[in-house]
Amino acid sequence: MPQRDVHQCQCPRCTNPEPHPDQQGHRRINLLMSRLDEQQRRWYAAVESAKLGHGGARTLSRITGLDVDTIRRGRRELADSLEGRPADRVRLPGGGRPAVEKKVPRSSRP
Repeated sequence: MPQRDVHQCQCPRCTNPEPHPDQQGHRRINLLMSRLDEQQRRWYAAVESAKLGHGGARTLSRITGLDVDTIRRGRRELADSLEGRPADRVRLPGGGRPAVEKKVPRSSRP
């Protein structure tokens, strides 16, 4: 898996030039998120946002850079006990781009 860049937190505490105790925690969250695949990032952000309660998805969105709807989707998936999510792959079967037909030129007959 290619290494992703570590996201820089955009919350008011981290964008403030003065140090704050939350900055180190936010850096750790983003470091971990940089090593997870897309569904793991969604689920981890969902767990952390649930700990914060109301407004947690918006707060985690600022910290991680994930969209609020992505975090909410993770919460729904976890609430459903990951029902229907494949354990051996990141995306559901049929996800991604459709296969492209190979264009093989017809041989010209003499």
